Amino acid sequence: MYVDEVVIDLIAGNGGDGCTSFRREKYIPFGGPNGGNGGKGSDIVFEVDKGLKTLIDLKYRKQIKGIKGVNGKGSDRHGANAKDVIVKVPEGTTVIDYDTGLVICDLINDKDRYVICHGGRGGRGNRAFATQQEPAPKMSEYGEPGEIKKVKCEVKVIADVGLVGMPSVGKSTILSLISNASPKIAAYHFTTLAPNLGVINLKDGRRFVMADLPGLIEGASEGAGLGERFLKHAMRTKIIVHVIDMGSFEGRNPIDDYKQIRKELEKYDEKLARKAEIIVANKMDLPDAKDNLKKFKNKFPKLKVIEISAINNQGLDNMMVEIADLLDNTELEPLYEDTKFESHIIYKFKNEKPYTITRDSEGVWIIKGAEIEKLFRMTKFQEDESALRFARKLRGMGVEEELERLGAQRGDDVQILDYMFTFKE
Repeated sequence: MYVDEVVIDLIAGNGGDGCTSFRREKYIPFGGPNGGNGGKGSDIVFEVDKGLKTLIDLKYRKQIKGIKGVNGKGSDRHGANAKDVIVKVPEGTTVIDYDTGLVICDLINDKDRYVICHGGRGGRGNRAFATQQEPAPKMSEYGEPGEIKKVKCEVKVIADVGLVGMPSVGKSTILSLISNASPKIAAYHFTTLAPNLGVINLKDGRRFVMADLPGLIEGASEGAGLGERFLKHAMRTKIIVHVIDMGSFEGRNPIDDYKQIRKELEKYDEKLARKAEIIVANKMDLPDAKDNLKKFKNKFPKLKVIEISAINNQGLDNMMVEIADLLDNTELEPLYEDTKFESHIIYKFKNEKPYTITRDSEGVWIIKGAEIEKLFRMTKFQEDESALRFARKLRGMGVEEELERLGAQRGDDVQILDYMFTFKE
């Protein structure tokens, strides 16, 4: 099964919890705090494996979850960092944030790696909170939650040349004759159900990779037939080779075929339509081929047209040389202009509050904000000093002042995540 798109949930590992502990040894009455920090949670890392060709291994994995870091312990023992979770993907895999549509990374070379979800840092033990003013703190932190993302993975095959054309124009036959590929060939439409790659070696030592894409029909760029699923695979190619049935074997007009393919390429992506192109006039052994070719050249005088008969193995050597010559003079256009891809901070206004406060129909004040929610999850409320530190942090962020400004009264319910508190002025 050829799988080139999957959507999957990623949950990086939480950080290990910090420890609240004090040194207790005979004859040392004031040993001081010695709680260790927790270890870092595992990152979720995507890595290119050249041996993979599809995303079939991810198809049935609805979720990939990281490992929590080891908790800190007494006697200044820090928890170990969790081992990263490595997810193997094929060359040409693009990872996109499902919710925002932003491109996270584009992995095109063997062994390329990218951290898609970062694991949470370990919570600090009470030793880390010791200061000159507070030498024996009785508080520590839970580990930071790991990042959570829903991502879409797409594979766009890496090839120098993309073969496009209507169904049954002979693309698979051409690829089978000039390369080491063995595509399925039959006398019916949509024989090719997935991109086929072949390596072409010329007598002069040059070589290139060619991709045979499933046949296109009208509306392919909008999902008709198989085209929309596989047009993306032509995006990484340097040049496009249009294979046209110049003999009109199935009664189609070669001029109309070319116009239709160009239309679908332009509708799918302007970059695809701008790629260098060569026209391969196939089936020149048929009776009407010469007349059709003359009309075609009159209509498109600036196009480079190569005449072949794949079934008779004629003209293929010349075709390969022409393609190689064009490749030598064509630069690969970057698929994504912004090589930095997704930024974790899109924009931060100078005076923007890192939280929002709303009131629901039942009069409950609801506080939302990534920073506050992370602080909440890392606070050990069973420790009085930890709870007091949380309250100081909220006060420092202006939460109490904002609640008062919005009209909150003493005794009102305040909610953070799934937990309720009572507001006290």
